Amino acid sequence: MEAVTSQPHTPAAIRTDLAAIFVSLELSRSTWLITSLSPGNGEKMSKHSVAGGDVAALLHRFAQLQEKVRSRTGNHVPIVSIQEAGLDGFWIDRVLKANGIESYVVDPASIAISRRRRRAKTDKLDGEALVRALLAFKRGEPRVCAMVNPPSPEEEDRRRICRERKVLIAERVKHVNRIKGLLFGQGISGYEPLR
Repeated sequence: MEAVTSQPHTPAAIRTDLAAIFVSLELSRSTWLITSLSPGNGEKMSKHSVAGGDVAALLHRFAQLQEKVRSRTGNHVPIVSIQEAGLDGFWIDRVLKANGIESYVVDPASIAISRRRRRAKTDKLDGEALVRALLAFKRGEPRVCAMVNPPSPEEEDRRRICRERKVLIAERVKHVNRIKGLLFGQGISGYEPLR
């Protein structure tokens, strides 16, 4: 007869022996959603929001997270953050690093998702997925996501000029087509608004 040994089952999805507070930022123009996983809090992720662009409130929230961990565990732990490249990712990365926070900017298209079924798309779920991707990246798992090297402010400004010009040209085309359509509706054809 074979002896069956029972091993305690622990979930492998999230590590609970964390040496840092892992934070993801979902950035939008109106609100920033902060999803965090802290030591001494089990596997529960907490979610908080601050007004979009309010860096002081973001840093204050980080300080509160560190204070909660210090009161629970007695240890001071660093914060490791992740945010998607996009709307505000690069300048926030620079601000966080200037304040002593380890920060990563991820290419959003590089995070693996299940292709078998449609998944809901909410900031809450995206925030949790970003924290899991950050944990896997810090554990050294290969091909979990692709981190972006943030450009310098000068490189970002050079890109912005080109993007702004493209937006202005597209806006001009819309206005010209609208003017031509209005004039054609009044029986005027052959008019070129750019001349």
